[in-house]
Amino acid sequence: MKNTVSNSLEETQNIARKWLLSISDNSNNTEAVIIGLLGHLGSGKTTFTQAIAKELGIEDHVTSPTFVIMKTYETKNKRFPRLVHIDAYRLEFGRELEVLDFEEVVSNPNNLVLIEWADNVKEILPVNVRFIEFEAIGENERSIKFISNSIFE
Repeated sequence: MKNTVSNSLEETQNIARKWLLSISDNSNNTEAVIIGLLGHLGSGKTTFTQAIAKELGIEDHVTSPTFVIMKTYETKNKRFPRLVHIDAYRLEFGRELEVLDFEEVVSNPNNLVLIEWADNVKEILPVNVRFIEFEAIGENERSIKFISNSIFE
């Protein structure tokens, strides 16, 4: 997908739908699809995650798991039966995710893993992680930049 700007929740939902379709096409994965979400507070990371959850058929209200670090949702999607939402805002090191069975989570091809504040845990992320960078450019405008390679090299 190309980089884009969203001017509303509806536009973010459409962007999320198109993005999800673009990654769902590759069902030959032998491990989870892992997406690092980058951006400052209020830039749209959680809103995008909520849009993805809605597209996956999750009816629960999805909030950022800032204090529990990780939440897992069962979906109605055949390609991704589980959405794993991680918020690494309060973490200082990637190894802090190990106690949450992070290795098992990222090795399961049924999981779509969205990690907010992925830059806080970059040393534990697998090489196949993709990134989406969010930036608030106005009260309702958000820049959404899709990055397919590692930005930490």
